[in-house]
Amino acid sequence: MQTLVLVAHPHLADSTTQQFFKASLPSTGVTYRALTAQETYDAAREQAALRQADRIIFQFPLYWYAAPASLAQWEAAVLTRTFVYGDHRYPLADKELGVVVTTGMPAQAFRRGGTENVTIDALMAPLAALAHRAHMTWLPTLAVHQFNYLDEAQKLQLVVDYQRYLTQPAPDTLANRQAWFADRLPAMVAQLAPADRATGELIVTTMTQQQDDLEALMATLAMIKEQDDD
Repeated sequence: MQTLVLVAHPHLADSTTQQFFKASLPSTGVTYRALTAQETYDAAREQAALRQADRIIFQFPLYWYAAPASLAQWEAAVLTRTFVYGDHRYPLADKELGVVVTTGMPAQAFRRGGTENVTIDALMAPLAALAHRAHMTWLPTLAVHQFNYLDEAQKLQLVVDYQRYLTQPAPDTLANRQAWFADRLPAMVAQLAPADRATGELIVTTMTQQQDDLEALMATLAMIKEQDDD
């Protein structure tokens, strides 16, 4: 799977959150692209990049309940009516569209009755509508609240969550999570210090066993369901 990450931020170099995300990118399968308000976009080139991607991610901080202007500028230049749906060919059909959004407010602020009195899903509705119009699959939004208040353990968890969001097949089922970890854990273990490698290898073995047990359980449940249907 090929993922295209489009980052909109007016002060990208000064953003500790965005620099953290950039440093956390997987080593393969992801193309990172920063959008700037001063850029003049080559629509054909941008559209070609979209055609080549399987998953497209818009990444930005929430500014007055919307994305920064550079994303809107990019959309106006690239997502023309003819390209998105006008010729009824839908070149983005069946691709996935997701959003990584950062906020300076706590998660509980984004709910009915909260400080913001609006949900993140409601704020992302225009982008969800775009996905629907283009016949794309809309992914659940990855919202990161108050990054600078996260401790080290929470930041480590965010690295994993972010990489899964970019590369793990949808939907976010237990089986897909286990397959994703099983695919990447050996490489992670190989990078550990020799003193920690035995523990890492034990984790890989345990995860593999759990995956085998899950597959056996799912097969058993399928057989039981077939008997119930009879």
